[in-house]
Amino acid sequence: MTIRNKAVDIGRLFEGDKVIWMILFFLCIISVLEVYSASSNMTFERGSYWSPVLMHGLYLLVGVGVAWVVHRIPYRYFSWIVVIGPVLSVLLLIAAMLTKGTNGAARWLSIAGVSFQPSEIAKGSLIVVVAWLLSVLRDEKGATTSAFKWIMVITLVICSLIVTENLSTAAFTFIVVLLMMFVGNVPWKQLSALIGLIVIGGALGYSVLRFTPEPTLEKASELPGLKRLTTWAHRVRNHTEMPADPLQYDLNTNPQITQAHVAIATSGIIGCGPGNSEVRDFLPQAYSDFIYAIIIEELGLLGGLFVLLLYIALLYRAARISSRCDKNFPAFLIMGLSLLIVTQALINMMVAVGLFPVTGQPLPLVSRGGSSIMVNCAYIGMILSVSRYAEVSQEK
Repeated sequence: MTIRNKAVDIGRLFEGDKVIWMILFFLCIISVLEVYSASSNMTFERGSYWSPVLMHGLYLLVGVGVAWVVHRIPYRYFSWIVVIGPVLSVLLLIAAMLTKGTNGAARWLSIAGVSFQPSEIAKGSLIVVVAWLLSVLRDEKGATTSAFKWIMVITLVICSLIVTENLSTAAFTFIVVLLMMFVGNVPWKQLSALIGLIVIGGALGYSVLRFTPEPTLEKASELPGLKRLTTWAHRVRNHTEMPADPLQYDLNTNPQITQAHVAIATSGIIGCGPGNSEVRDFLPQAYSDFIYAIIIEELGLLGGLFVLLLYIALLYRAARISSRCDKNFPAFLIMGLSLLIVTQALINMMVAVGLFPVTGQPLPLVSRGGSSIMVNCAYIGMILSVSRYAEVSQEK
């Protein structure tokens, strides 16, 4: 078999947009390198040098397999998620709320020994439902007023179940839905009213978290659905009260943010090199929520910029593919899923560099975590499935 024939066979094996496949592989490579470096504390605790990175590599390998399987499924079958997704999501979220969580948050479920976050399934299901509604409830001007009403009802139900345990996930999922409605030409009168309510509600929420006395917050946290109120307030206050001078940082009071800033401040243009991080042993969640700080420390500002550009390229390619779709559902679906991944990535990066309060959001396809990797790879597979359809429709 010639080299050209082998290339053709590989091309048939990995169909769809080749740039998105390359983005996935680059993120996986960076993930293995940085999780291997950032999980030094875990290797010490477990007494195994290779166990964390080998397990993470296995998750990535299975995740790529999930993406490959999903990308072979014609996009039209994803509409079945509209039927079962919301109901399943509500049931799983309620079940998670009834469990005893860690650190005051009940975010995880364990079924048959497999642990996962129902919010990961819920937000993906919501995006599919919103894409379907935007594609069905339309007229010659765009989405109808009834599309907005149905989207808001379903979004508020899902997000209200997520918000009690994971405010940041509910917030950025709502933002993604808002962006999808903007792309779907929802009447501006409805969108502007919604944006106004969001601004007012955000300002009021920030004021409550920032200025309410601690005893009042503790009493309010005893009310149903507000048990994490004090946690949210502490995160907002820690972010707003950080001193401008790095020499005034208290490493004991706020180790996550301060150590992340130390890692970034000492990075330089090219960094200290993979595996040479000095902050990883002192930075909590270095392999998860704050892995972007380790990436910048080891790969420098250029490495951090490269990772950022990978996510931007994913969104750009999704927009290009969306423009080639001759049907609305796949176009809105691919934009929603790409916005979901990229928005979460941007929030994670903003937290690491000190532009946003700590949220607990991992860096998609890079941070350590089994269920998160599987779900995000499934999203990539769905994006690739739509890209396959776009290529076929363009050829006709």
